[in-house]
Amino acid sequence: MSPDRDESAEFRLRSVAVAAYAPATLFGIAQGAILPVIVASSFARGASASTAAFVGALIGIGSLVTNIPSGMLATRVGERSAMLIAALITAAGLVLCLIDLGRSSWSLVIYGAGVVLIGGASSIYNLARQAYLTEMVPLHMRARALSALGGWMRVGIFAGPFLGAAAIGLIGIPGAYYVSLLATLLAAAIVYRVPDLDLGEEHRQASAGVTTLGVVRSHWRLFLTLGTGVLLLQAIRQSRQSVIPLWASHIGLSPTDASIIYGIAGAIDALTFYPAGRVMDIRGRRWVAIPSVLIMALSLLLMPLTHSMLALVLVAVLLGFGNGIGSGIVMTLAADVSPSVGRLTFLGVWRELSDAGAALGPMILSAATGIAGLGFGIVVSGGVGFAAAGALWAWIPRRRAGTGEPTERLRAGPADRVLSG
Repeated sequence: MSPDRDESAEFRLRSVAVAAYAPATLFGIAQGAILPVIVASSFARGASASTAAFVGALIGIGSLVTNIPSGMLATRVGERSAMLIAALITAAGLVLCLIDLGRSSWSLVIYGAGVVLIGGASSIYNLARQAYLTEMVPLHMRARALSALGGWMRVGIFAGPFLGAAAIGLIGIPGAYYVSLLATLLAAAIVYRVPDLDLGEEHRQASAGVTTLGVVRSHWRLFLTLGTGVLLLQAIRQSRQSVIPLWASHIGLSPTDASIIYGIAGAIDALTFYPAGRVMDIRGRRWVAIPSVLIMALSLLLMPLTHSMLALVLVAVLLGFGNGIGSGIVMTLAADVSPSVGRLTFLGVWRELSDAGAALGPMILSAATGIAGLGFGIVVSGGVGFAAAGALWAWIPRRRAGTGEPTERLRAGPADRVLSG
């Protein structure tokens, strides 16, 4: 038995729209609503600027340290149950974030613990929903499905700050957390009504026997090659989130102007996901992955040449377009090369590489800026994009003519042979 669906079977993405995309959008709203107020909430609890910055990083840290345990959890309880657990942990984290004991150290510790829980829960949810769609959708529609998944998550993250801002206008900063809590509970209610995947008891038991160390041993060449390309891709993606406000401030634009530019780029980013997924399914993953990172790299090289709001808007739009067309590419590549048995454990390791790249990008930007200024730092970040393009060109598996299946499977290992041999 193989859990990969027969790609000749008739399938429509709308058949999984409610199960996969509605919760993804709501989780995006939940995250987007609170991201802009984490620093302000930390200051309100007595944090210094450096401490507030550290608290802001706790979401990423929470995700980073729970990626591998998330894979183990989802393997044990199933994808649907894992998403429900993620929703409950997120809700618990939000409740902690709403506890305000004033400007005291305990208040800040409780708040930080809540942020860590939200970050860890996001790792559980993201991994489980990726695995759910990978199993549900036939191979020839995989990229469209996963691109739409990433795209709808971005739509939610884009809408979340606006909904949070409206609630803040009514009841203050806690309003953003109430918006996030409501979106999380709605997502959980939808997931609760979705039937779990039936992969068979034999498959579940075989997957439970796959260890993280075994996955690393079986696939270390893949992690060192294609994994490096994904790490570099995530590095430039994360850097792009910092460069727009930094360069806007550098050329004398107001914070309001910077927010408008960032919002315009975010809108372009959120609206360009579906065509790219279709191209990946029909022409292959390289046709989107390479242009995506090259456009982002070129945008970063152009940014230091801008000295007005209009010029920066044009470059930011190009940057958003480059990132937008790459929506779902990391998930799609992971699905392509993941083993059918032990898939969740594999995806946990893959997400660890992805998150490491996301942490590396801002570090490269910061280090290069410290050496020779912000313009040089942005150019170096662009160089990371060209390195990512080279790595992805070299190591993305070739596509077999007429199908979405890669000719270089790259995923063959002991875990794949548990059921077939």
